[in-house]
Amino acid sequence: MSAKNLEELLRQHGNTVDMLRNSRVGAYVYPVVAPEFSNWRSEQVAWRETAVLYDQSHHMDNLFIRGRDALKMLSETTVNTFSNFNPGRAKQYVPTTPYGHVIGDGILFWEPGDTFIYVGRAPVTNWLMYQAQTGKYDVEVVKDGRSPSRPMGKPVSRRLYRYQVQGPNAWPILEKLNGGKIEPIKFFHIGEINIAGRRVRALRHGMAGAPGLEVWGPYEEGDEIRQAILDAGADHGLLPVGARAYSTNTLESGWIPSPLPGIYTGDKLEDYRRWLGIDSYEATGSIGGSFVSDNIEDYYLNPYELGYGSFMKFDHDFHGREALEALDPATQRKKVTLAWNREDLTRVLASMFEPEGHNYKYFDLPQANYAFSNYDRVIDAGGRAVGLSMFTGYSYNERSGLSLAVVDHEVPLGAELRLVWGEENGGTRKATVERHQQTEIRVVVSAIPYSEVAREHYATGWRTERA
Repeated sequence: MSAKNLEELLRQHGNTVDMLRNSRVGAYVYPVVAPEFSNWRSEQVAWRETAVLYDQSHHMDNLFIRGRDALKMLSETTVNTFSNFNPGRAKQYVPTTPYGHVIGDGILFWEPGDTFIYVGRAPVTNWLMYQAQTGKYDVEVVKDGRSPSRPMGKPVSRRLYRYQVQGPNAWPILEKLNGGKIEPIKFFHIGEINIAGRRVRALRHGMAGAPGLEVWGPYEEGDEIRQAILDAGADHGLLPVGARAYSTNTLESGWIPSPLPGIYTGDKLEDYRRWLGIDSYEATGSIGGSFVSDNIEDYYLNPYELGYGSFMKFDHDFHGREALEALDPATQRKKVTLAWNREDLTRVLASMFEPEGHNYKYFDLPQANYAFSNYDRVIDAGGRAVGLSMFTGYSYNERSGLSLAVVDHEVPLGAELRLVWGEENGGTRKATVERHQQTEIRVVVSAIPYSEVAREHYATGWRTERA
């Protein structure tokens, strides 16, 4: 009998790790937006030296949440405190399971009229929809799902466009669009500016480490707003950023985008797994990399490991509170950047041109991830496992291969470790995996954010916490 939900699918398969590691679904796709508008190298340089336009209209869900119990439901599903949250603000929203494992994260906006909008990947959207449907909450949720990964020429429409103007020249561009000085908007606060004769909602943000704004509005106005931004930025070196470069800004700024949602085990989550369909993100997603364990729980992470310790406040009841209170923050793994050895990365790239030599796992430029959730094994000189590399790519600004990783708390900055690149036994059955051999890469444990600009000038918070 065919499985009707995730729980049945897991029971039929028997080995969750094997199911996800051999999923035919490959890398997480950034849909609709052109791969490049100029070239990904120039687009990376622009967010450091001039300004960029990020188009975030398509790769994330929008979940609209309203109702008498909306705030209560949101508070009870996240480690974040809501004591400092009010209309006109946004928050990095981090929900955990009853066992204290991270489900995902995203941005929660508190809009006028007590409307909340969650913007992010599907695992959190699914968790919130489940809570709204099965919990004792008087709430209404409306999902505007991310655009299809492969629209195959069919029209694509969303409820909102969402753009970011970022980089050192962002503010002059924004004030030109506004027709004058913009009243100061505090970090992660929401205001309004003028663009093309319209009042546009704006969030003070800083993905590239410099002041910028995220703006949004009705999708049908998106083309007009986009063109106005491009016109205003023409004299300031602004470049639109394509899908290839977009995701790599996190290598410099330090956010790990896609930890595996920790929902595949535990009696307290069985009803949730029965709620999730066989076409859900959780059922079809993939794990890639050299880290292999028969226990899916070895892939779970807690908020401390992802750098969210400063968010966690035990001033309210939430799923996972008891489990997280029992942890010692000082002994948890910590988030770092791993800087790849140039000779070793060159060796991996050169193997493509050696017909008689070793063929190593293809390192795609500029983003080298080949699964939804990436887990490469990190070892010390003696071969002891000391961490996990979770997001890998190349920064033209730093002229370096970089990985975002979690490592044992006692590993110091400056330590040289080894990252095992590629999968065992020639590779799994994922569509993004060619036959290859594993190899070890020397990496240096480095600060997060890796970019000095982001490290020194980004607003204090999870991106600027020192390793």
